[in-house]
Amino acid sequence: MSRAAVPGLPSRHPIGGLLPALYADDDFAQRFTAGLDTVLAPVFATLDNLPAYLDPRIAPLDFVAWLASWVGADDDPGWPAELRREAVVRAVELHRRRGTRRGLVERLWLTLGVNADVSGDGTAVWSRTAGADLPPEPSEEVLVRVWPGRDPEVDEGRVREVVRSLCPVHVSCRVEILPGPPADEGR
Repeated sequence: MSRAAVPGLPSRHPIGGLLPALYADDDFAQRFTAGLDTVLAPVFATLDNLPAYLDPRIAPLDFVAWLASWVGADDDPGWPAELRREAVVRAVELHRRRGTRRGLVERLWLTLGVNADVSGDGTAVWSRTAGADLPPEPSEEVLVRVWPGRDPEVDEGRVREVVRSLCPVHVSCRVEILPGPPADEGR
């Protein structure tokens, strides 16, 4: 969508009507200001609707890309418009959860439409009891299991790319592509 010259867009604030009475019947002044109205009408329309431009759910798609840059959201021009809008709406929430299991699962669902299960904690251990013995050494690997969700196929390369971008640099992340949800293994 272009907000430049919109043919036939009337100005809500015609300049000719704002001129002193002396110019009300002046043909040249009225034609001149009508030309300015044509140029300014899209500007006024944009400013009158500015709150709508800042809401990614209803903003023009080229503005959604701009809003995505404001909040650091993923924005792939190849995605459907609704997915691009949803990525911007949920960007702050996803940034808050970045580096967590839930954040990785939600990002995989949002951007690729796949279900995921994350196990392992990348060597983070703790105890809730002061002075207690340390828990046993955890696995140094995070396992991300992925299976189809919105689409029947899983793009393994894109899954690995998303996991690699979200997995902390000091943690080894392994990805498994499954045909369906994993069987509960006593967890």
